[in-house]
Amino acid sequence: MRIAIVVARFNDFITERLLEGAKAALAEAGVTEDEVELLRVPGAFEIPMAAQRVAETGRVSAVVCLGCLIRGATPHFEYIASACAQGIIAASSMTGVPMSFGVLTTNSAEEALERAAPGPANKGREAAEAAIEMATLFARVGDGRS
Repeated sequence: MRIAIVVARFNDFITERLLEGAKAALAEAGVTEDEVELLRVPGAFEIPMAAQRVAETGRVSAVVCLGCLIRGATPHFEYIASACAQGIIAASSMTGVPMSFGVLTTNSAEEALERAAPGPANKGREAAEAAIEMATLFARVGDGRS
């Protein structure tokens, strides 16, 4: 199983923790470092584009999408969060490759840090576990094109 991780650099004090959680979950599932393709993008808005591009190559069984949006004083948060979520859904539907949503949408940095803490509740870990589960399910079901 080959897995891509698309991680945003914006708010990297959070996204790097999500990435560590995702890598730990993949390693525990037997996915080696050689089977992980890491793509770094500027921010959450760019995640769906990179996820779609790597999925279109046919090299990966699933894509783990990691980012962090922290609410500010303007509506920018809502626009980016919506675009990111809808973009990931569209990219997954278009390519047929499962994509998990590990993009935090929090009210504060403190909330984000809680969700990125090491351990089983790390949202990067949860996203990687979901990606593995969906890739396994899709492999069992087949491509549905028969």
